[in-house]
Amino acid sequence: MTAQLAPPAPAAAPTARPSAPRPRGRRRQDHPAWFLVPALLVLIVFFFVPTIFNFVYAFTDWSSFHSDIGFVGTDNFAALFTNGSLLNDLRITLVYAILVAVFQNVFGLILALVLERDTPINRFARVAFFVPVVMSALAVGYIFQAMLKPEGALNQILGFVSGQHVSIAWLGSTTWTIVVVALIHAWKWMGLSMLIYLAGLKTINEDILEAARLDGAGWWTTFRTIRFPLLAPAVTFNVATALLGSMNGFDIVQATTGGGPGGTTELLNIFIFRTFGQGLFAQATTMSLTLFLMVTVLAFPVIYFLRRRENVL
Repeated sequence: MTAQLAPPAPAAAPTARPSAPRPRGRRRQDHPAWFLVPALLVLIVFFFVPTIFNFVYAFTDWSSFHSDIGFVGTDNFAALFTNGSLLNDLRITLVYAILVAVFQNVFGLILALVLERDTPINRFARVAFFVPVVMSALAVGYIFQAMLKPEGALNQILGFVSGQHVSIAWLGSTTWTIVVVALIHAWKWMGLSMLIYLAGLKTINEDILEAARLDGAGWWTTFRTIRFPLLAPAVTFNVATALLGSMNGFDIVQATTGGGPGGTTELLNIFIFRTFGQGLFAQATTMSLTLFLMVTVLAFPVIYFLRRRENVL
C-alpha cells in the first residue's frame, strides 16, 4: 500500500514593500521655483540695483570733475526743470512716441490683414517683414541714414523713375524729420505687431464670421463690428509696448540724425547720453530718473484705458 504524497503548499505571494519616503531636502531642491533663481539674480543685478542707485545719485553732485560725492537734495531737479532744453526734449520724446505707436500699429494691422491666409507666399512675406525685428537698431539707423542722404539711394531711384535729378534732404527738415525717423522706427518693429495681430485674428471663431456673412455683412462691416473689437487684447499689447518702448528710443535716432537738425529730434535719451559724455553724471542720472518716472506715470493710464476698452467690448 503506497502512501499518497500531499500536494506542495502554494508559495506565499510576495508582499509589496512600501516605497521609501522621499527626503524632504531633495523634494525642496527639485521645486520648480529654483529655475527662477538665475533669472531673478540677473533681474536684481542689472535692473533693481541700478534703479536704486539711480534714485540715490540723482540727489548728489556726482561728476567727473571731483572725486567726492556730496548730497545736494533737490538742486539737480530744480536746475533741470528751469532748463528749457529738458522740457523741450520731453515734448519731442512724447511726440515721437505717439507717432511711432500710431505708425507701428497701423502698418502691423494692415500687414496682418493682408497676410492672414496661410499660403506659401504669405508665409515667406511674414518672415521677410519680421527680419527687421531681429536686426540691430543701430544697423537699421545707419542703413536708412545712408539711403536718405541727398545723394543717397532713395533720391537716385526717384531720379531714375522721374528722369530728373532729385536731391531731397529727407533728414534735413526741422518739421518733418521727426516723422521720417518715427517711420523708420515703426518699420523696424511693425513685424512684431503683425505677428500679434495675426495671432489675434486666428483666435476669432469662424462660425461668428460665417453668420455675419450670411446676414449680408460685407468685409468692412465684419471687420469694424466683429473682428476689430475682438482684437482688443492684441491692440492693448501692441499700443502699450510701442508707446512705452519708443519713449526709451535712442539708437535709431542717434544713428540717423544724432538729434538734429537743430535739435528737433533730440530725444531725452540723447540729451542724457550727451550729458554723461560731458562728465555731469548726477545731472544725467536725474534726467534718466525723470524719464523713468514719466514712463511709469504714463503707463498706468494708458494700460488702464486700453483694458477698460477690452471690458466694454
